[in-house]
Amino acid sequence: MSQEQKKSGSMVAIITMFFLFAMIAFVTNMAAPVGNIWTMDDAVGNNPALGFMGNFMNFLAYLFMGIPAGNMLTKVGYKKTALIAIVVGIVGLLIQYASGFSAGVTGFSIYLLGAFVCGLCVCMLNTVVNPMLNLIGGGGTKGNQLLQLGGACNSLAGTIAPIMVGAYVGSITKTTKITDVSPMLFGAIAIFVIAFIVIYLAKIDEPRQQKAEAAVKDPHSPWSFRHFILGTVAIFCYVGMEVGIPNTFGNFLSKAENFTAFDSANAANAAAIIGGMTGLYWLLMLVGRLASGFISGKVSSRAQLLTASCVGICLVLISMFVPEATGVSMVGFSNGTFAVNNVPLFTVFLVLMGLCTSIMWGCIFNLATEGLGKYTEKASGIFMMMVVGGGILPLIQNSIVSDTIGSLRVSYIIVVAVLAYMIFYALIGSKNVNKDIKVD
Repeated sequence: MSQEQKKSGSMVAIITMFFLFAMIAFVTNMAAPVGNIWTMDDAVGNNPALGFMGNFMNFLAYLFMGIPAGNMLTKVGYKKTALIAIVVGIVGLLIQYASGFSAGVTGFSIYLLGAFVCGLCVCMLNTVVNPMLNLIGGGGTKGNQLLQLGGACNSLAGTIAPIMVGAYVGSITKTTKITDVSPMLFGAIAIFVIAFIVIYLAKIDEPRQQKAEAAVKDPHSPWSFRHFILGTVAIFCYVGMEVGIPNTFGNFLSKAENFTAFDSANAANAAAIIGGMTGLYWLLMLVGRLASGFISGKVSSRAQLLTASCVGICLVLISMFVPEATGVSMVGFSNGTFAVNNVPLFTVFLVLMGLCTSIMWGCIFNLATEGLGKYTEKASGIFMMMVVGGGILPLIQNSIVSDTIGSLRVSYIIVVAVLAYMIFYALIGSKNVNKDIKVD
């Protein structure tokens, strides 16, 4: 294969991975706002934590699929794994749609099953896109640069999802049904179908497809590297923080009775207004990742992670201690159009956290897999397994929330603890102290 053909194949692979990065966020970010619809069903129970059960099931799938996805990547390659994942995603979205034809606990259970199946899909997709982009970039700062640019596509899709749910339902009430957001579900299915066709026809030059050698048992594995082990803890905590920051205040304030204190005139459009704020969080993640994509060729992943964590811990602490009842005017959605709405001041600082969390995924993955060589594919599967933190930590955070703004703000102590660990990982935990292990 000529150098020009290799370059062309790499470019096709990069564009394809960027596209899949976007679909990961779109499918994932529908889970919490759509799941919140079910909390208004009397048979299910009006409990904020239940609104996160769809999100929990989505991320729980990572725990079961992470290692199998890594093994699949090793055996059948990146392209086939991606195609299988897309088919699974279509099935999961259809199951979520089918849940709208049943009420109460039955319908909610069907929805949770669909969320779990979609989680299997995005776990496999994540297992594909992260190591492939990192390997195409050759690891290091270039690998992180591609991860950040892919993450920008992820953030763009993540921005659109909650805004679309809010626009479709306005305010979540007892009359809101899953069928109200069916256009989104079918739109996602259509995109998946197109993605399947494009990836099937594309000739992707895979950076590595390692064949298993059963004759020789390797005494080492990804678990032999300290910086990888600490990195899996970091990704568990990070994903829980990334998801929990916007979705915890989003679930609470999207309900009219909780939003009334800040803007009673627009309480009926609370879901749309708060959906716009959570969308802004993901938009700032897009901005941060684009910025990181430009500087990552020169600024190390360690320096970026440390800076973002230090700034982030300041923002969250400010949000916890500003006057509780203080509101601020912001441009957002109301009655299907842009309008100036009054929102809690503390949420503004949480939205700004999008800039800080934006670069963390790429930095952590890059640091945790640096120097792993032939163990990268299996490491990616293990890494994806730990994404289950995105379901566990937000569920814990939401269990702290009762019916008061005070309890909502106290719940963010979990985010403070996570950011403290990120500082530790950037300074100490990410250093590879196992360079004596042969990785080629």
